Amino acid sequence: MVAIDPPRERARFLPASRLPRRLVQLYAGLVLYGVSMAMMIRAQLGLDPWDVFHQGVANRLGWSFGTVTIVVGAVVLLAWIPLRQLPGIGTVSNVVVIGLAVDAALAILHRPDALWARIALMVASIVLNGLAGGCYIGAGLGPGPRDGLMTGLVRRTGGSVRLVRTGIEAVVLATGWLLGGSIGIGTVLYALAIGPLVHFFLPRLTVPDRPSVAGSPVREG
Repeated sequence: MVAIDPPRERARFLPASRLPRRLVQLYAGLVLYGVSMAMMIRAQLGLDPWDVFHQGVANRLGWSFGTVTIVVGAVVLLAWIPLRQLPGIGTVSNVVVIGLAVDAALAILHRPDALWARIALMVASIVLNGLAGGCYIGAGLGPGPRDGLMTGLVRRTGGSVRLVRTGIEAVVLATGWLLGGSIGIGTVLYALAIGPLVHFFLPRLTVPDRPSVAGSPVREG
C-alpha cells in the first residue's frame, strides 16, 4: 500500500508551476475512476467491496449508484473528524466527481450480451481503475475519503495497513452482500489485481514535490 502524505504537509512543497498539471491529473483520474466503476457494474460479474456496498444501498433506497457513492463518501469523510485527518481539495473532489462520473457513464454504457464481451469489459474496468487511482493519488492533492479512513485508523490504532484495510473491506463487502450487492469473479479479480496495478501506475504518475536539478529528479530519503 502506498503511503499518502497529509495534504497540509505536502502543500508546503508544491511549486505553483505544477498545480495545473496536478489539477488536470486529479480530475482526469476521478472521472476515469467513475467510468471504470460503471464499466464493472455493466459487466455484471461482481464488484469491488465498496461498490458491492454502494450497490446494495442503492438497491434498497432506490437511489442512483452515483448518489449513494457521494453520500457514503460524505459520511466517511465525517469519520475523519475524530481521527484528526485533514482533507485536501482532492478529497472533497473525490466525494463529488466520482459519483457524478459513474452516473453519467451508466447512462451511456449498456450490458453486453456476450459473455466474452462482459469478461473483456470487466478486465478493462479493473485496469482502468488502477490507472485512474494512480492518476488521482499521484496528483498529491489529498487521498479519497475511504483511503483516508484507512490511514487514519492505522495511525490511531497502531494496526497494520493490511489488517485495517482487510477489516474495513470485509465489513463493507459483507454488509453490501446482505443488502443485495453483486459479488462474483470480478470481486476476486479486483482484489488480486488492484494492488499490483496501482503499484505499477502510481510511480509513473506521481507529480514530483520538488523540481529536478540539472535534469535529474530530486531524491528524497
